[in-house]
Amino acid sequence: MTADDLSGTGLPLARLGRIGRRLRQADRAHPWALDAAVVGLVFLLFCLPDVLDGGAVEGDAPREIHALFTEVPVAGILALQAGLVLPLLWRRRRPLVAFGAVAAVFVLQWSLQVALRADVALFIALYSLALHGRLRHLPWACGVTAGAMVLVAVRISAAMPVSDALFFLLATTTAAVALGLMVRIRRAQLAGLRERAARLEIERDQRSRLATATERTRVAREMHDIVGHNLAVMITLADAGAYATDIAPERGKETLLMIGDTGRQALSELRRVLGVLREETDGLKNAPELSPQPGVADIDALCAGVRAAGLEVVYRTSGDMDVLDSGVQLTVYRIVQEALTNTLKHAGAATRVDLAIAVQDTQVTIRVQDGGEGGRSGRPNEEGHGLVGMRERAALYGGIVSAGPVPGGGWGVEATLDLTSRGGAR
Repeated sequence: MTADDLSGTGLPLARLGRIGRRLRQADRAHPWALDAAVVGLVFLLFCLPDVLDGGAVEGDAPREIHALFTEVPVAGILALQAGLVLPLLWRRRRPLVAFGAVAAVFVLQWSLQVALRADVALFIALYSLALHGRLRHLPWACGVTAGAMVLVAVRISAAMPVSDALFFLLATTTAAVALGLMVRIRRAQLAGLRERAARLEIERDQRSRLATATERTRVAREMHDIVGHNLAVMITLADAGAYATDIAPERGKETLLMIGDTGRQALSELRRVLGVLREETDGLKNAPELSPQPGVADIDALCAGVRAAGLEVVYRTSGDMDVLDSGVQLTVYRIVQEALTNTLKHAGAATRVDLAIAVQDTQVTIRVQDGGEGGRSGRPNEEGHGLVGMRERAALYGGIVSAGPVPGGGWGVEATLDLTSRGGAR
């Protein structure tokens, strides 16, 4: 089958789909209109011929067939037809009541030996009960219908064997019930699919919002680490430069150069973070030049920067650092950076800091401990963004972070990361 054949087949189906949607919308807006249309159609197709013929049996039927049925005046025919057809107006809202009314009139009619084409209303009512009613009512309705069919088969036994009549009538009854159940199951499946689609759409939106919030948190953490650390170093250098200007002007100039280098480093890292947030670029030529994420190898440069700001940093490592992937290395770097920044802010310059990173088996341990010099009496009790950020980063690798005063004075930060947990910090 070619694409043209498919397109030619799909166009009528699309039109039918639009027509079906419009009909459903109209039915929801005017629910009585469809039921009235069904009643009008049944009257035109099945009731009007009986009124015009004076009965359901055609005039050219055999004489023995005429003898089976009672002649009823037009008023009686209209009354019986009204009892059969009008309850169909409630076939969707009160399907059991509508079926009961139609079945009662049907039994009364055949008890009087009157045959009408409008008897089809019983099968429509049974179909509606199977489609719209409670399923626990359906067996009772089927039993009532079967009894009514036996009555009809007995009444026409002179013209047709009872077994043949019952086979035809019960087959029609079964078809009405099966059609109603089939449509009911199909509608339930479609409703389930629509509900699932709506649920999936909600879940998709929730995942999108969660991903956005997670990315915002990650970027905020990166910005805090970059800006907080570099600003702390620059502020400390600026204070030292202002003090050195009067005593040793050449040291003041050196301090200003360090401030410039620190600012340029911070600006470079900010460009890297902000560059990856751009949704679109104007091509590779205009794309930002991104440097790699910092790792364990960059901690030496980090320590050199804070040493220039006045901290005395003693840095030691143990274990094989090459086994750490880029995500773990970034996490280690940021935790060390935040711990040194807090020391610089709260303990001040001229403070000794012992930094140790150990890789052993499946764990990475980071210890940062300062001596508490520099006039610092203690850290604030409340947790700031820095400690929260360190714990969030460690949690990505199933790790924990503890921070607090140490015996003999000073402050210590210890973090443990699990190398078997590959959540990955980016």
